[in-house]
Parts: sequence; structure tokens; C-alpha cells
Amino acid sequence: MTTIKEMLKMNKKKSSKEKKMENDDILKNEESAATDKETQSQPDEVSGEDSKSEVKKEPTFEEKFIETNDRLLRLYAEFDNYRKRTIKERIELSRTASEEIIISLLPVADDLERAIKSLDQSCDESAVGEGIKLIYAKFMNIFTQKGVEVIKTDGEVFNTDFHEAIANVPAESEEMKGKIFDVVEKGYLLNGKVIRYAKVVVGN
Repeated sequence: MTTIKEMLKMNKKKSSKEKKMENDDILKNEESAATDKETQSQPDEVSGEDSKSEVKKEPTFEEKFIETNDRLLRLYAEFDNYRKRTIKERIELSRTASEEIIISLLPVADDLERAIKSLDQSCDESAVGEGIKLIYAKFMNIFTQKGVEVIKTDGEVFNTDFHEAIANVPAESEEMKGKIFDVVEKGYLLNGKVIRYAKVVVGN
């Protein structure tokens, strides 16, 4: 049989062992908690680095100025090229238009030369007169094709937009006052625009 002293010793030993086991459990729990904290903190640090890398660096004032200045220079160069090209096209267009008109008038010049030669060879004045009328009609037909028209003057009221008064004469009647009495020089329109005002005499 075991004595009381032996039982007390066994209880003391047992309690020390249990205490040791409890301490070991506490240590293990603390270590596992620490490892869990480390594993949780690592992704946060990585995500922080990624977020920093994702943030774009804003351009400085100098970089913005250089970029804007470059754009303005390019725009100015494009506009200058457009201006030069437009001027060149306009000059070429005016030359082409003049060439076209001159080519269309060459047949009239040929007819006039033939009419001058016929004046020396023919004594028939009526035939010469008819030839000149035909040349004039051909000339005016070319003008019409090019958009040229004669400004109306017969019986028209004087209008400073189309007519230029060079003289005033007493009107024969009240109806003729302010109207064109005679035409000294015909006026012409080119596509609706006055290229020469009609010089007229106005009744007063």
C-alpha cells in the first residue's frame, strides 16, 4: 500500500506535468497565431506595391509645355502648307481660265482677219456688213457661254448698282424722268457680278 507522502509526491509530479503540457499548448497557440499574422500581412504588402506601380506618374509642367508647343508647331506647319497650296491652286485656276477664254476667242480673231482681207478684194459693202454682223454674233455667243451678259439699259430706271450716269438731259415727258435716255458704253455682268458699269445718259 502506498503511503500518504507517496500520494502527495505523485500529485505534485502530476500537477507539474500538467502545467508543463498547458504551457506547451499556450506556446504552440502563440506560434500558430504569429504565423497566421505573417501570412496575412504578406499579401497586403504585395498589393500595396502593385497599387504603387499602377499609379501613373503625372507629367510635369515642363513636359506639358513641350507637348503643347510641339502641337502648335505642327498645326502652324499644316496651316502654312494649306495656305501655300491654296494660293498655288488659285494662280493655276486663273491661268487656266484665261487660257480657255483666249482659245475660245481665237476663231473670232481668224474671222476678223478674213473680213479685213475681203474689204480690199470685194466692193460689195452689203456682203462685208453681213460678215461683220456674223462675227459680232459669234463673239457675243462665246461671251454668253462664259457667263457674260449685257446689262439692260433700254427703258430701264437708272440704278447705281448697274449704271453710271455721265450726263443728264431734260426729259421729254414725266415718264422719262429718272430713266435711261441713251447708252454711251455698254455694261457687262459676269455670272451676275458687274465687271463694267453701263455708261448712260439719264433723263432729268
